[in-house]
Amino acid sequence: MTKRVFVSFDFDNDKTLKDFIIGQSKNQNSPFTVSDWSLKEEQKESEWEEKAREKIKRSDLVMVLLGKYTHNASGVLKEVKIANEEGIKLVQIICNENYQRIPNAGKVYCWNWDNLSNILS
Repeated sequence: MTKRVFVSFDFDNDKTLKDFIIGQSKNQNSPFTVSDWSLKEEQKESEWEEKAREKIKRSDLVMVLLGKYTHNASGVLKEVKIANEEGIKLVQIICNENYQRIPNAGKVYCWNWDNLSNILS
């Protein structure tokens, strides 16, 4: 069964990380699949928040990719807030050694096959 995952990431610094997780899920050897429900481009603030809320509400999980500056990314912090308001499960995935956990954004996992498979199955 495919999980509907909203991938939350630092748009200015970590788009490549988001592309990696989506690409990894498409690998034929991948133990999981992901439907990418994240927003693809920048939006006006009011439009962005409305679209983000709609997509987060329809997701099974919000996956926060923790890069070097994610903890300061205003969009990520808003997405975490929306997910909490909507009662959507959150997890944080460590993408590199230099990260800070985001409060109220779920348990932190290392990025590896076993963890992703367990989270997404």
